[in-house]
Amino acid sequence: MKRRIWNRIRQEFGLWSLAAPPGIIVLIVMIFIRLVGGMQSWEWMLLDTMLRLRPQEQPDERIVIVGIDEKDIEWVKQYPVPDVKIAELLSKLETYQPLAIGLDIFKNVPVEPGAQQLAQILRTNSQIIGIEKILPPGETAPPPSLPQERVGFVDLPHDQDGKNRRYLLYTANPKNIHEDKNSLALQLVIKYLDAKKISLDTGIRDPNTIMIRGVELPRIHKNFGSYVGVDDGGLYILMNFRNNPQPFTVVSLRDVISGKVDGELLRDRIILVGNRNLSAGDIFYTSALPKVKLSGQIYGIDYHAHVISQILSTVIDQRPMLNTWDDAGEYTWIVIWGFLPLFIGRITQSAWKNLLSVGLAIFCLLSFGYLMLSVWGIWIPIVPNLLILVINGLGLSAFAFYQHDKFLRSQISERQNTIQHTFTVIHNGPLQTLAYGLKHIRARDIPYEQLIAQFEKLDKEIRDLGEFLKLEALTKEEILRLGSGVILELNRPLHDLLYEVYSSTLERNDFEYFQTLKVKVRNFDPIDDKYLSREDKRGICLFLEEALCNVGKHAQGVKRVQASGIYSENTYKLSVKDNGCGIQSKRESKGTKNFKILAKQLGGEFHRESIYPRGTICELNWKLSQNNS
Repeated sequence: MKRRIWNRIRQEFGLWSLAAPPGIIVLIVMIFIRLVGGMQSWEWMLLDTMLRLRPQEQPDERIVIVGIDEKDIEWVKQYPVPDVKIAELLSKLETYQPLAIGLDIFKNVPVEPGAQQLAQILRTNSQIIGIEKILPPGETAPPPSLPQERVGFVDLPHDQDGKNRRYLLYTANPKNIHEDKNSLALQLVIKYLDAKKISLDTGIRDPNTIMIRGVELPRIHKNFGSYVGVDDGGLYILMNFRNNPQPFTVVSLRDVISGKVDGELLRDRIILVGNRNLSAGDIFYTSALPKVKLSGQIYGIDYHAHVISQILSTVIDQRPMLNTWDDAGEYTWIVIWGFLPLFIGRITQSAWKNLLSVGLAIFCLLSFGYLMLSVWGIWIPIVPNLLILVINGLGLSAFAFYQHDKFLRSQISERQNTIQHTFTVIHNGPLQTLAYGLKHIRARDIPYEQLIAQFEKLDKEIRDLGEFLKLEALTKEEILRLGSGVILELNRPLHDLLYEVYSSTLERNDFEYFQTLKVKVRNFDPIDDKYLSREDKRGICLFLEEALCNVGKHAQGVKRVQASGIYSENTYKLSVKDNGCGIQSKRESKGTKNFKILAKQLGGEFHRESIYPRGTICELNWKLSQNNS
């Protein structure tokens, strides 16, 4: 009964009911791993990949980079480039009337020739922004000739994997917490927007950020996207690099000084002057840009240019900056995708369909994440959902394959058991009646009417057997039909069943040697058979029936038969002993093979042998334990 109920539950709920608990555990574990930052590196890697795979964008013509490259160093025949050349460059740039000039070169020791000339230009040209480093270690002072309002810091933080994905726009001065410091990029943006009559305001929804034209710059907080416990002291933004192998116009120092650059290219632009050579060591790491000359690396001056470009593009061109959902939205999203593979398993109920559906779900997840990032600039959780889909989805598929294979093996075993049991019932019933009739037909030693009665009995046994097999198909685990036609309910105690088998079998008149019996002895000790399954009881009863039938068929001259079930030292010994002619053949019959299989199933032993001076003993013994359940 319990097995039927369990089978009904499995049919009703299928894989879902079995896979849901471990699936939910996987979801909880993934959420915990993400909460403690265990997925940061994977999510950063996927973010870089999706940024790199976005469609190519147009170059930003508002920014021009004057990059001092290796050929410039050869041209001036000195490194670092002397102050007199930097002064000459700035003077030339000033004639083209740019809106802002960022000097991304440290010039804070005015001792070399030309230093006074450079200092004079820095002091008088209000469009020039110099640089400093304010964060430890390695603080560097700005040029002394520049007023503080025309200085921006260039400290660039990096993530735990060494990649630069964040940019610090402003922060409190470490030496004076009541004073804010702006970055080089922010100072240049302010210069550019002032010229366009666009002002900066404090954010409304987030008072700790900047608002320009009603657009608040998304600020990185402690748990922003995949970041866990990240530094949020100041205004950090997430880098949204312009996806183009040549995102900005780059000209050389020698071409500007030599007058080879079209002045219209520089007019009303933001110009960044700095090193674009490996000697300076001003290099940062990113995987978010297409592979260019510096694979996985970017010059510092280019990095600042990307920041300026993304802010101006957001304010003027409505190009989104990168943002994320709040924590509640992110983890609601993860939970939804955590239950999706379980829902798929509940709907499909098939290993192959589940694999196909999970594959489609993975494609949809990656596509939606890419679409959200490239179109709306929203960085959503993908890695935890992907892991959950793979583990729960593929795990559920593997579980489905296992269950399917187990079901097939169970079906094969069940079919074999059914065939074996059906054969046993036919063998112990109709075949015995048929054998009895054929024997007397050949011997012609009984009247014709008696033969007709015997075959009418055979006809009835076959019809009864057919009805029994129909009934057994519905209640197979509950009943057993003996060759005598008696139907037993297997939920009765074993010793009661054995008494019934013994009595009904010896009452059969189709075994000629039962007619010579004078002494019939039976004794079956009662036992606690709670550890015996219905199938075990079925086999034990069929063993006793077969052993008694063998006495009726083969024990010529038998006068006495004794059937006993003895319980001793946690072992039950069931035996049938007669004083007939003994075993006449050494060939192992099918019944003997079945008895050995039964003994192995019970974890016991079977043996059958002749005894002195005459007779046969057939014995089955097994230990009573939970192993029989």
